[in-house]
Amino acid sequence: MRKAITRFLELESASGLLLIAAGIIAMSINNSPLSYLYSGLLDVPVAVQFGALKIAKPLLLWINDGLMAVFFLLIGLEVKREVLEGQLKEPAQLVLPGAAAIGGMLVPALIYWAFNKDNPGALGGWAIPMATDIAFALGVLALLGKRVPVSLKLFLMTLAIIDDLGAIVVIALFYSTELSSLSLILAALCISALILMNRLGVSKLSPYLVIGTILWICVLKSGVHATLAGVILALTIPLRPGNGEASPLLTLEHALHPWVAFAILPIFAFANAGVQLNELTLQSFTHPVPLGIAAGLLLGKALGVFGFTWLVIKVGLAKLPEGANWGQVLGLSVICGIGFTMSLFVGSLAFIPEVSAYAGMDRVGILTGSILAAIIGSLIFYLSSRKAA
Repeated sequence: MRKAITRFLELESASGLLLIAAGIIAMSINNSPLSYLYSGLLDVPVAVQFGALKIAKPLLLWINDGLMAVFFLLIGLEVKREVLEGQLKEPAQLVLPGAAAIGGMLVPALIYWAFNKDNPGALGGWAIPMATDIAFALGVLALLGKRVPVSLKLFLMTLAIIDDLGAIVVIALFYSTELSSLSLILAALCISALILMNRLGVSKLSPYLVIGTILWICVLKSGVHATLAGVILALTIPLRPGNGEASPLLTLEHALHPWVAFAILPIFAFANAGVQLNELTLQSFTHPVPLGIAAGLLLGKALGVFGFTWLVIKVGLAKLPEGANWGQVLGLSVICGIGFTMSLFVGSLAFIPEVSAYAGMDRVGILTGSILAAIIGSLIFYLSSRKAA
């Protein structure tokens, strides 16, 4: 278990640094004479057709709907493993990160609502500042080196997993469009087949992946966001088959992790972080949408995570992570305001490009809030660790 956790943290930390590089490259290209190549690449039409079935989308949506489904598949695998055998198995271990995660979701959403409560068209972005990008956050912690206690890394990892669960529920409930009954029925049949294979003890991955692909197509056509197919597929893959074979879940998780960490997430960041700086004005930062997102990430996450952590510890339901002090917890709470990947993803659902008047505004708020959270959180953590030493 310790080797698995260490490997996870190392991968996520390295991926976070790669995410930073991908975002910088995207912004550099899109603010250069080559910007037409950036937008042209993302607008390239890509179509796949089998008989009457046709899926035609620009490259950007293939990344957001297709590649991110693989990312959510990995999240689902990690959540199932943690619930059955890991950090989420023991209720006592869930109290502190669970409370912190709830606070870190509620307070940012409330802050965004406070900024935009008088604008019904903008209220759809309330979930954007709820997310924490674990890869980016662990990448920032990696820069702080040995000053970060392992207990705080595990606290962040568990908090982020619960945070991801919350994001999955929010996407399923609040970001579905007009529903197709036929596609939902076909998706239900695929889910039934996956559950039946699990109950029958099927341990080969290929049947799950084939039906999972069909499920993704059905969910894509149903009006429910296609990435949820990845989560559903993950929950049906066996962790410990009864025939003594290698774990299908762990096999798939270990196979996917490097691809997600070093390819899918950086590609997503590159495709979604290309803000054109020459179009920014003072209103780009002071408009209630980007301001609400930035305030939600920077202040909301810090207040929610730290406040709920302090409350749970003070009432005696949990203890401060071993080897950590309150200053480090505050720094970590601010670092949780790095939304980036998941915030950009939710933003693409809340404000659909070329449909919503607020499309693109969310990126300014996400990047501003995430960058400030990374810098301020790191500084607080550094000073608290230095003082403790």
